[in-house]
This record gives sequence, C-alpha cells and structure tokens, in this order.
Amino acid sequence: MMSKTSNMAVMFAVAVLAGLLSYAAREHSGHIFGLAPYLLFLACPAMHLFMHHGHGHHNNHGDGGTPKP
Repeated sequence: MMSKTSNMAVMFAVAVLAGLLSYAAREHSGHIFGLAPYLLFLACPAMHLFMHHGHGHHNNHGDGGTPKP
C-alpha cells in the first residue's frame, strides 16, 4: 500500500502531465489535425499487427478446449 506522501506525489505528477498535455494540444492543434489522416492510415496496419496475433489458431473453439484426434 502506498503511503500518503507517495500518493500525493503521484497525483501531483499526473496533474502536471495533464497540464502539459493540454498545453501541447492547444498550442500544436494545427499540427495534430494536419497529421490526423496519416495517423489514421498508420493505425490500420498497427491494429492488424497487434490485434490479430494468434490468428489461425482457432481449432478448439466451442468444444471446451479438448483437442480432436
């Protein structure tokens, strides 16, 4: 369990990080929105790589996990 001092430090760090992120988003929104279409196209292969791991190993679906001979 975290002590009260370390809990306050974590909350302070989160607050500072949230402030910095909101400042960066406000000041650089033009750059962010300019890159949005490219980020969408980059998200497609990234989702394919990270969400399809183990694809093709669907041999035991619906039978309780017992392998068939």
